[in-house]
Amino acid sequence: MTEAWIIDACRTPRGVGKAGKGALASFHPQHLGAAVLRAIAERNRLDTAAVDDIIWGTSTQRGQQGGDLARMAALDAGYDIRASGVTLDRYCGSGITAVNFAAAALMSGMEDLVIAGGTEMMSTYGNPGVKDSPFMDSGNLRLREVHPQPHQGICADAIATLEGISREALDAVGVMSQTRAGRAIAEGRFARSLVPVYREDGTLALDRDELPRPTTSLDDLAKLKPAFEAMGNHPLDEQGTTYRALVLRQYPTLDIRYVHHAGNSSGVADGAAALLLAAPDYARAHGMKPRARIVATANVGDSPTLMLNAPVPATRKVLAKAGLTLADIDLFEINEAFAVVAEKYMRDLDLDRDKVNVNGGAIALGHPIGATGAMLIGTVLDELERQDKQFGLVTMCAAGGMAPAIIIERI
Repeated sequence: MTEAWIIDACRTPRGVGKAGKGALASFHPQHLGAAVLRAIAERNRLDTAAVDDIIWGTSTQRGQQGGDLARMAALDAGYDIRASGVTLDRYCGSGITAVNFAAAALMSGMEDLVIAGGTEMMSTYGNPGVKDSPFMDSGNLRLREVHPQPHQGICADAIATLEGISREALDAVGVMSQTRAGRAIAEGRFARSLVPVYREDGTLALDRDELPRPTTSLDDLAKLKPAFEAMGNHPLDEQGTTYRALVLRQYPTLDIRYVHHAGNSSGVADGAAALLLAAPDYARAHGMKPRARIVATANVGDSPTLMLNAPVPATRKVLAKAGLTLADIDLFEINEAFAVVAEKYMRDLDLDRDKVNVNGGAIALGHPIGATGAMLIGTVLDELERQDKQFGLVTMCAAGGMAPAIIIERI
């Protein structure tokens, strides 16, 4: 089996993902995808006719985000028509999964040059044609009876309650994310991967992440009201079923404490990211210098009702596949969908917190669903290089109770 090498990685800034508020909200999703595809081609003087495939993650594939965004974004970026594209959905895990699929294609010898990444325009949510995801659909009664699946925010609060994790501990994760992101931005740690986004008239739309609030304090967060209590008790159907009731079907004695709010949950964001991957023989023949190799990938399913707990078993599985231990990993990226995900991850694995999300995470920077995983792989690669370290591990929870994971080794 051959190796899969990462040649380059780039991302857009994360824009505020609310219509009329974010600098990227007026863009079409394929234009945002085209921005990173164009950048990855220009940065590497790429003959786009040689690209075997473009594998793209997009979670909400309805409305403007429907219609195979990978192919449309490539055409919009000016790629040769021979560069095909496919778009996949593993909810929040889509960006990692796109890279994992690309790696599998290269390692099997079926392809030589692949681009992987993702786009999510959360500012399009609520537009005509964009409805609730099927796992939240109150009309899907057959599946709901077998696997009740509430809103992710309710899941986060349920997990915090079950684990006895306090709001104070979760707020500390939120402040840490903001502080670290602020430091990373001030020191230019994202500069290598960040590509500006321009409007069609050539004027600059955005060249920095819009969401971070690096001066956020624990006192600031203590003033925020829980975000999901009203949602958890709002009837979903004529029978009065609530998200809270769906959790109680599996945990009937659980008295959910509502401890998540805007300051310790991921920010709603627009963004796109792309990674260029190649087989070693192809890379050598075309003068491409590798930055990292993909060591192992894995996927795991867990409780659909709690939904957010799969990153820990995914981490253990990918480590076993790689023949490595936690002690071998220099840097970890666990997506901060909610503070409890990162806090439980660090507690369960007894990790050194100075190795986890060292440049902040989605609480500070935002979480453009289908793009985030690809962004995190680029982030950990940049940081491995900055610190002169070897191994990085990236994982994240995904709706339906799943988690993909990947380990990369800096070359």
